[in-house]
Amino acid sequence: MIRMLAASLLLIQMVAAAPKKGPFKQIEDIKGLPRVLLIGDSISIGYTVPVRNLLHGKANVHRPPVNCAATIHGLKSLEKWLATGGENKKWDIIHFNWGLHDLKYMGPNGENLADPKAETSKQQVAPKAYEKNLRELVKRLKKTGARLVWRNTTPVPTGVRGRVPGHSAEYNKIAARVMNEMKVEIHDLYSFAKTNAAKIQKKADVHYTRAGSIQLAEEVVKILKIQ
Repeated sequence: MIRMLAASLLLIQMVAAAPKKGPFKQIEDIKGLPRVLLIGDSISIGYTVPVRNLLHGKANVHRPPVNCAATIHGLKSLEKWLATGGENKKWDIIHFNWGLHDLKYMGPNGENLADPKAETSKQQVAPKAYEKNLRELVKRLKKTGARLVWRNTTPVPTGVRGRVPGHSAEYNKIAARVMNEMKVEIHDLYSFAKTNAAKIQKKADVHYTRAGSIQLAEEVVKILKIQ
């Protein structure tokens, strides 16, 4: 039993120490190119590699090696995420989003994606707390001196678990108010995704097809305006 536990522990340590691949791979900066940080949930994870490919030779595109989830996770981890790729390095552009994890419903014991209709369910971050959290996060991001681009939250389609269609639009209104007041540029990816949902989004799923993520990446590259 002891040998089995030791072997399991060793395997866990090896997996943790293994280099990250795909969107979580930590890249080496090419000197002289602008440094871009993408912050966001699994939607941004999906477009990270395509953005890197589209900006190959033009920008160093980083992201934290995690799903950045809700604003509550941002408040806890933003300092670590800002150090992605090396502490004390300057960011030129930070393209960021929180929303889909804030508006999702949780059960009374932390059950993920709970039934929104259940009396015991509540959103992980309620609208008022979402606004307060965003203000704190933007205040910290402004201290980086980077050009900030807020990417609004993509649509929630019908048929998904734990989320309600229409809530993305409600949270986006809150975020737009915050960004306008704090003079942060807004990337309206929501409208593009909603207009093209039938072609790029998975059925009854907040996520996108591989081809859809590439199209989202193209929209991200347009807003970054890197020549």
